[in-house]
Amino acid sequence: MTPYKRKRDIHLHVMVTADEFDTIKQRMAEAGIVNTGAYIRKMALNGYVLNVDLSPVRELVSLQRRCSNNINQIAIHANTYGVYPSEIAALQKGYTELWGRVSDILEQLAAVTAL
Repeated sequence: MTPYKRKRDIHLHVMVTADEFDTIKQRMAEAGIVNTGAYIRKMALNGYVLNVDLSPVRELVSLQRRCSNNINQIAIHANTYGVYPSEIAALQKGYTELWGRVSDILEQLAAVTAL
């Protein structure tokens, strides 16, 4: 049986006062981080922590998925019953353009949160 090899194998020990520790815990709570080691590592390596609320983006993605499902249902109905294919094509084009813009925004958000 081989011993477990840690990814981070160097132990770093830092002494702080009670006031400093309270400040660290307060800032961790503000950032929404509960793991002290992760917070200290993030601050030491990057100097800051971004806490981004992505719930509106999640809602946007959910709405986009619902729109996609609706377009697929409309396309099936149009192909089955012959309902105005030109209008369906226009809807698909508009949706594709909209999704492209949303994808760009998501990529920018991902770049910000990766910092």
